[in-house]
Amino acid sequence: MSESNKKEQNQEIVLAEHPSGIPTKDTFRINNIDMPTADTLRDNEVLIKSLYVSVDPGMRGFMDKGKDDAAGNKYELNQPITSRSVAQIMATGSDSSNGNNSFKKGDIVHGRFTWQKYQAVDVEDIEKVDPDLAPISTAVSMLGVPGLAAYFGMLKIANLQEGETVVVSGAAGSVGSMAAQFAKIKGCKVVGIAGSSEKIDYLENELGLDKGINYKQTDDMQAAIQEACPDGVDVFFDNVGGELFDAVFANINRHGRIAICGQIAEYNADNPPKGPRPMHTLIKKSARMEGFVVFDFSDEFEDAKKQIAKWYNDDELIYRENLIEGFENIPSAFIGLFEGENIGKQMVKVSEVNET
Repeated sequence: MSESNKKEQNQEIVLAEHPSGIPTKDTFRINNIDMPTADTLRDNEVLIKSLYVSVDPGMRGFMDKGKDDAAGNKYELNQPITSRSVAQIMATGSDSSNGNNSFKKGDIVHGRFTWQKYQAVDVEDIEKVDPDLAPISTAVSMLGVPGLAAYFGMLKIANLQEGETVVVSGAAGSVGSMAAQFAKIKGCKVVGIAGSSEKIDYLENELGLDKGINYKQTDDMQAAIQEACPDGVDVFFDNVGGELFDAVFANINRHGRIAICGQIAEYNADNPPKGPRPMHTLIKKSARMEGFVVFDFSDEFEDAKKQIAKWYNDDELIYRENLIEGFENIPSAFIGLFEGENIGKQMVKVSEVNET
């Protein structure tokens, strides 16, 4: 590393306490830690510097006590939190290869990394970022888990068909904004649900959705959905759950499909609310509801990334990042997800790319 990097203080952000409800700043703690050096790297390790850190609503469940059977683990108290991030390799160990990939100093990579400024990681846990596809930050946004979840949720789980009516909840967020645009690209009528006038303007005037509904200014969401979708809802891409789910579900068509991607309305609930049971309506409408995680489709990631990048480079797709500067602001960026402040992907820029 350069002399300036040696003098820089390395830091980490750990889980200080299990939150109750919405996390607060007390949920997190920033520690000063040792700076890793090139001469301490093991075989097949590289030293990386964090560039962009992703914060996502689904991380909230990992902060609770106990084991999460779906994810396989939880964040541990006093241990660094992890999330999808983009980083730059600052030094390499004796063997820096992973299958067909060989890594060198200066390469841009992505993976699930700890919230640290600098860290050593195994090459098995990183992937190269192709800067020719799109800006490097999109490796954890449009071309990362959010974009891929929207892509597979719409095209595989919902089996989207041209001419259908599609409703997307959380439509101004990182996943929802991609899902809504994929539906437009496929020739569907698309209605997006969001929570501010600014977001509705973004959905209708930037993304080109047919209708945006501000749920915070709507007294009867079921009636609002019916008015926006007079022929009913063929596909519902749900990122929110709760009462918004109930309102859209009441308008689902025969042979409708519901893709359950997220449930942000319930992530912070100690006792999740009990809503209408959907089974009878699913039978009556011959409808289908399916939850999924994006890694169900990991074998198809590369083809999906190429297709999404093509749409983006052909100006058929718009993405927006809500970029927050500074490593110390990662906790507040995460908390902000539950305050509805972000349009597009919430991310933190930690540092600049070093010129090699």
